[in-house]
Amino acid sequence: MNRPALLTAPLLLFLLVTFIAPIGAFLWRGVTDTEVAPVLPRTVAALADWNGQSTPEEPAFAALVADLRAARDHDRDTGAGSIPRAAARLNADYPGFRGLLPMTARRVAAPFEGSARDTLLAISEEWRAPETWGAIRRAGGPLSSFHLLTALDLRQDAAGHIAPVPDNQAVFRAVLLRSLWISLTVTACCLLLGWPIAWLIATAQGWKATVLLAAVMLPFWISLIVRTAAWMVLLQREGIVNAALEAVGVPGAPLPLIMNRFAVVLAMVHILLPFMVLPLVAAFRALDPRLPRAAASLGAAPWRVFLRVTLPLCLPGVGAGCILVFIQALGFYVTPALLGGPNDQMLAWFVGFYATRSVNWGLAAALSMMLLVAVGLCVALYGRLAGFRRPGAA
Repeated sequence: MNRPALLTAPLLLFLLVTFIAPIGAFLWRGVTDTEVAPVLPRTVAALADWNGQSTPEEPAFAALVADLRAARDHDRDTGAGSIPRAAARLNADYPGFRGLLPMTARRVAAPFEGSARDTLLAISEEWRAPETWGAIRRAGGPLSSFHLLTALDLRQDAAGHIAPVPDNQAVFRAVLLRSLWISLTVTACCLLLGWPIAWLIATAQGWKATVLLAAVMLPFWISLIVRTAAWMVLLQREGIVNAALEAVGVPGAPLPLIMNRFAVVLAMVHILLPFMVLPLVAAFRALDPRLPRAAASLGAAPWRVFLRVTLPLCLPGVGAGCILVFIQALGFYVTPALLGGPNDQMLAWFVGFYATRSVNWGLAAALSMMLLVAVGLCVALYGRLAGFRRPGAA
């Protein structure tokens, strides 16, 4: 093994252990399903050859009774709570299981006469519906598309057909589109504001350039939560901005400047602006000033000089700034949570909700995959437009 490989091996091992492995283990939860199969193993096996269109035969009912009795005994001895967990998972796929499964487990705990099918149908007619059994089969694992389909507002019926959920149940596609729209808006605002600021820094001389660059870098030295809290103080109903508006007699003051999309975009632009300015400054400083002057001397109008000379030469800096701002904006959590309303929360908020409050790691991982795919597509698009090249390539 050569020396460069030996020198980089500790770094690669560190990244593997502390970064790649934990993220991979978390994302793996989005395509696995382990809550139901350990509780209902016989039932899952009995449904393996079921057609999914009619009520299963007696062996599936008998397997369910045996599984529920074994799980109830295990929960009583260990306090594991496996039946409620399995019921919660099944309820996410087919509403009603949260009460149906524990009730059935209690009713079949004692010996009974007759067939398991008749006994379960007497407990609830829900056991006659193919959708009820289909939910159990889909949750049989170990691999499952349930969480990914849920994150895309899709569902699979008992026969295996995939279709969109009803409009009143669709949530995540709208959240993804909202996150993309907010991120694009913030990126565009940062580009419009960052271009003149970067040009001013790049063309300033001596201490002026240092002062301007330090002013842009200032947000890096302040905590994100502190900056967001400062915007809360400024924009709230009794805040400084509304007080100034009332003082100058603006009609309608105090204005609703917080808990809305405006506050979220404003604060995100303030936080992410340096990530746009710094690549633009580097691009402007690398620009040969003789080229725009030569174009102007040949009679090109200022706008034509900008579009045909300045902008094309600065596109690498523009692309780098846009990709940095967009990717970070796509994963924002704290700022929308503190400054936005219910309809302003982005995808990262739902990842946090399902990971910490709902403790639905599978859905949290599936939503994270959506973010990861969106970031990957952005990087691929940037590589396509900017033209990633191997060293030494023509």
